[in-house]
Amino acid sequence: MYDDILFPTDGSDGANEALAHALELAETHNSTIHVLSVVDSTYLGSAAAEATTIESLQERTEQVVDETVEDIADHGTDVVAEHRMGDPYEEILDYAETAAVDMIVMGTHGRSGLDRFLLGSVTEKIVRTADVPVLTVRLSDTES
Repeated sequence: MYDDILFPTDGSDGANEALAHALELAETHNSTIHVLSVVDSTYLGSAAAEATTIESLQERTEQVVDETVEDIADHGTDVVAEHRMGDPYEEILDYAETAAVDMIVMGTHGRSGLDRFLLGSVTEKIVRTADVPVLTVRLSDTES
């Protein structure tokens, strides 16, 4: 039923909690998990001209993807990794369509502060517009 599951992540606690659900689904359905992390270029503003800022964001994104892939592989689950730059909402939907995933599993909130609000809005947009089922996972009260 769910051969390919997309797991968008920013490495936050909320995303990590969602990963547990993605792994459980993947183990149940013998699925491949597609890990996607997006450098949000829509909020770089004047920093977009600074190559060091972009490079550090890309390095962080690659680190998040690598760590997540390692966690998934440790569970014996097939995994595909991708990192992109752009509008997270658009990139997640584009990847979901291009990779023909059957489900998206993501946290309802990401990092703290403004980043937490922004990822929450991305999740909301994905829920409203994705062509495949979206499982959202709320960060438990004990971890917030």
